[in-house]
Amino acid sequence: MAKVTRDDVARLAGTSTAVVSYVINNGPRPVAPATRERVLAAIKQLGYRPDRVAQAMASRRTDLIGMIVPDARQPFFAEMAHAVEQAAAERGKMVLVGNSDYRDEREVHYLRAFLGMRVSGLILVSQGPSERAAAEIEAWDARVVLLHERPEAIDDVAVVTDDVGGAQLATRHLLEHGNAYVACLGGTEETPAVGDPVADHVEGWRRAMHESGRSTEGRLFQAPYNRYDAYQVALGLLSGPDRPPAIFCATDDQAFGVLRAARELRIDVPGELAVAGFDDVKEAGLTDPPLTTVHSDRPAMARAAVDLVLDDSLRVSGSRRERLKQFPSALVVRRSCGCG
Repeated sequence: MAKVTRDDVARLAGTSTAVVSYVINNGPRPVAPATRERVLAAIKQLGYRPDRVAQAMASRRTDLIGMIVPDARQPFFAEMAHAVEQAAAERGKMVLVGNSDYRDEREVHYLRAFLGMRVSGLILVSQGPSERAAAEIEAWDARVVLLHERPEAIDDVAVVTDDVGGAQLATRHLLEHGNAYVACLGGTEETPAVGDPVADHVEGWRRAMHESGRSTEGRLFQAPYNRYDAYQVALGLLSGPDRPPAIFCATDDQAFGVLRAARELRIDVPGELAVAGFDDVKEAGLTDPPLTTVHSDRPAMARAAVDLVLDDSLRVSGSRRERLKQFPSALVVRRSCGCG
């Protein structure tokens, strides 16, 4: 059976192939309602399917959005990627996801791959992209929106949450329970990059501690972001002679590792140890005890990122502050802090 072409649709609808193209692509020129209906009826009758590859070659854009995350196995990034996929589907787009594994070369690899596919835009969830990544974006003149983090190396529009304020809320809450001080499980870098969310979480913890007159010296501990390695760090911390009365974790996944270590060491949470995290992934409500954490509105952030990457009119020029869309954080109180 011969393949149905755009010419076949045009003949049946009694119009030109150009008009058929305008109907299929919703532009660039308007089509009269009656003509549009004839074209759509012809498409349905003939079972015509547009050649998306040819359309992409002609327009130099596809219906794809590229998305790079550090590690989609971690719940936060998995939920963020899912939210972006849903938001993109509402705009008639599909999402390709690549994992950088926190490595510069992997991030650059996916940047080149996705931009070479002529994606409509790129959403970058990074843990501090390198100068190489920034140069790659500039060379391609790519539509890029930063999501979750806004590093200094890349001066593109960004969608973030109030990381500093959220960490302050969690730390203050732990202190209000009467804990002498709050330890912090931060990231793996002694000097994290500016714009790194985990660095902002640590900064929020510091501010809350200093506001209350508590010292932070010797109370910040480095830990990987995933629960498995954080569990090992927590075993050593909780087994030592200076076990903290409360711990604020920069990510929920780290907090899961702390809760597991406490259970193994038979330390009662929250009776002997109060714990709070950051991200409010769905699993946080199912831990034992349920985890007090900081909520970020990932669906709203995802919709904003998709809108920004697709709509040039929304990608305003101006200062870095003007090109930043920040969503508020909110404390979600559960039993791990001592409430309930």
